[in-house]
Amino acid sequence: MIRLIGVAALFLAVGWGLGFTAVVTPAKEEPIDGAYRVVDTVAARYQTGVDEIRTGQPAAGRDNIERAIADLAAAGAVCAETSGCEVQRFMAAYHNLLTLRSDVLAGAAEEYVELQPELDAETPQAVLQPDVADTTAPFDGRDLIELIDLNSLVRAALHDWLTWMRPSLIDAYEHYLYLRPLMWPTYEAAGLPEALLFGILAKESGGRVHSVSRAGAAGPLQFMAHTGRRFGLGHDDGFDTRFDPTAATRANVAYLREQFAQLDDDLALALAAYNGGEGRIRRLVAGSDDPSFWNPAIFGQLPRETQEYVPYVLAAAWLFLHPNEYGLEFPRADTAHTRFELQHPKTLGELAICLGQDGTRAGWFRTLRNLNPRFEHDQRLPAGTRLAAPAALVGAYRRHCVAGPRRDLAQNLHDSRDERRDLLATRIYTVRSGDTLSTIASEQGCPSTRGIAHTNGIAGPRYLIRPGQKLELIGCGS
Repeated sequence: MIRLIGVAALFLAVGWGLGFTAVVTPAKEEPIDGAYRVVDTVAARYQTGVDEIRTGQPAAGRDNIERAIADLAAAGAVCAETSGCEVQRFMAAYHNLLTLRSDVLAGAAEEYVELQPELDAETPQAVLQPDVADTTAPFDGRDLIELIDLNSLVRAALHDWLTWMRPSLIDAYEHYLYLRPLMWPTYEAAGLPEALLFGILAKESGGRVHSVSRAGAAGPLQFMAHTGRRFGLGHDDGFDTRFDPTAATRANVAYLREQFAQLDDDLALALAAYNGGEGRIRRLVAGSDDPSFWNPAIFGQLPRETQEYVPYVLAAAWLFLHPNEYGLEFPRADTAHTRFELQHPKTLGELAICLGQDGTRAGWFRTLRNLNPRFEHDQRLPAGTRLAAPAALVGAYRRHCVAGPRRDLAQNLHDSRDERRDLLATRIYTVRSGDTLSTIASEQGCPSTRGIAHTNGIAGPRYLIRPGQKLELIGCGS
């Protein structure tokens, strides 16, 4: 294993070898955050260099390409000497830039540079699994109620959950009811309270398995790609396992257990690390006489998002445990799971229409999506496909979706949607930094990620795009 100082020396040596002496040390921000920010920006500089070479400005293009590599090398050196920074992230990105640099300068310019590549299936990964035998740590037999401080910040979060955020909390609870068999057993085996799982789920995704943030966090528990890879999440036959509720829960438990071990079993600090980054939290508590999330000296240096995130999670967990005291009525449902086989080709959208509401407040679309995350909602699934669903739906499927007026209605409405999509004018969207096909599809009201990819000739499973790229959007909302 290369020691950190050795990696730092490697990055600095390569930077000097390229002829650049500037070391990237962003001012007025934490070293890790500044170093990571470089990873997110060098792709744009690299692409600028590619475009300049193509437009007859080879000198300027080569300069931008070389500077992108030098910036990454210098940021990697900062990372290597900073506790908690993920050096592998820079090593992988650096390898890609060097390879692409050789191709571009030789005339074979690439269209995209991926700075955080997915690991190949055969690449060893450091997967941390929860210690299921240790059922009491980190709570040491204490109830979660004992660990939640109902201070003014948590009480303010309770206020929000019970007023304008109440519909979101109710929706999250209903989604969780059907996801529970896929998620709770992992928490239970690890000795973690169910209320904590619900609190995180409610704040992170609201129980929407396919949720993707603007920053690129994905899945019911919102893992960033590089963090997910540390805990066993990645791609499986083109499917991003961050969207798998069971796999995401295992990763969540493993992450929290790691943070509990490093942060003296402090729940609030572990949640802050989950949202704001473990490196930042460890640096803030190091040497503090009061290593607490609520310590003003620590709290005041956290991002606003993290300052709000922890109280909201704790408040949602508290309401999960005390609904009656707050006049909160969570829905009830029979959530036993089964699988049934499609007798005719159907999309999940068609199934949601022919099933109707039958036993739920808002229909079955989200539940079917959540329990079958590998399928796109408008993907016509062939007869014989086995779908996961609440057991209560099997009878409704046979009554309404195999034959009869609702089956015909669902197919007719689906076909009309396709016709509308074909009639809508094509729009051109310019990719921005931080965009993914998933976030574009969500924000622009597009039917699916795969639809955009197919229209624009973008190959899966990674669906790579770059800032400045023009995409045709067909059938998307305005």
